[in-house]
Amino acid sequence: MAMSIGGNSGNMSNINVTPMIDILLVLLIIFMVIVPVTPKGLEALVPRQPKSQVPTPEQTIVVQVFSNSGQSPAYRINGVDVSHDALLSKLTEIYANRAERVMFVKSDENVEFRYIADVIDIGKAANVDRIGLMTPKLQASQ
Repeated sequence: MAMSIGGNSGNMSNINVTPMIDILLVLLIIFMVIVPVTPKGLEALVPRQPKSQVPTPEQTIVVQVFSNSGQSPAYRINGVDVSHDALLSKLTEIYANRAERVMFVKSDENVEFRYIADVIDIGKAANVDRIGLMTPKLQASQ
């Protein structure tokens, strides 16, 4: 067993680590750019119920038009009698806090269409989005 101390008797091979360090730094920079520092999400504001208002029950609003033997027709909102003059204010009050603005119009067979068209116009003035007409076939199924 011989040992050689000092002297350059043979070829020494050293690994060149400079390219490995360059690759390591490039990968480190790529991963720092790809991975976000802070998680980002969608910021949304959730609507809150006002404390002063009592929630109204979400039921379907049906405006009924009844004939009055030659006179102007009578009106009802979900079975409650309403005069023609108070129809707009009552519908505006009903739809003030509603998310779903749907109204149905139901009438007798012998009511002239101009009265039904008037109720539709009043509904549009009260900011009702969708207005449906109840046909006799729909009325029979209820």
